[in-house]
Amino acid sequence: MSIIRSLIYYPLFYGISAVLVFGAAVASFIGRNALRVMVSAWTDWHRWCVNHVLGITVRIEGEIPSAPVLIAMKHESFFEAIDAPTLFEFPSVFAKRELFSIPFWGRSARVYGLTPVARDAGASALRQMLVAARERLAEGRPLVIFPEGTRVPHGGPAPLQAGFAGIYKLLGVPVIPVAVNSGPLYHRMWKRSGVITYRFGELIPAGLPRDEAEAKVQAAMNALNEAGAF
Repeated sequence: MSIIRSLIYYPLFYGISAVLVFGAAVASFIGRNALRVMVSAWTDWHRWCVNHVLGITVRIEGEIPSAPVLIAMKHESFFEAIDAPTLFEFPSVFAKRELFSIPFWGRSARVYGLTPVARDAGASALRQMLVAARERLAEGRPLVIFPEGTRVPHGGPAPLQAGFAGIYKLLGVPVIPVAVNSGPLYHRMWKRSGVITYRFGELIPAGLPRDEAEAKVQAAMNALNEAGAF
């Protein structure tokens, strides 16, 4: 069944996605509200396909934050990256600055209000990133970051990128860590049915020492790593 479900999922999701992504590019010339509608349509379409085609149920443990905070999320597959605008109310996701140079996509990212991350860049790029992040917080939007910097196999904790502690310190906002166990079901050619769980950890206040904040974030992000969690 996994193979059959996946063979239906790929052309169905990506075929409609091509239309929605094109619509998003057009909407970016109209304005943020129009673009937001298209992005929501795309990510909701993804969730529908995951639920009804792949047979994956999404379970949420804990409370989804409504305040403008920094959300540190585990990253096991593309699932949680695509799903963010469905899970959260108009989130601003930290994205590599290089992506903003891609024709059409880059414009859409800027109009939507993603936050560019300039890895290994100078003080000027860091200031620009912080300005953008603070603007999103002032708009009441949550900031979503994947502190490990890349997808990590399920059960394999990875060190947090050095830039996370700097962002946490300089923004001066609380952090809510989120564990997710999408890897075993979604990060594979033939996707499996089952349950993907988001587990929201306790709020970590601003201003903690770096080592303490990172330890709390990493522990909460990896709370679903134990066998049988999915």
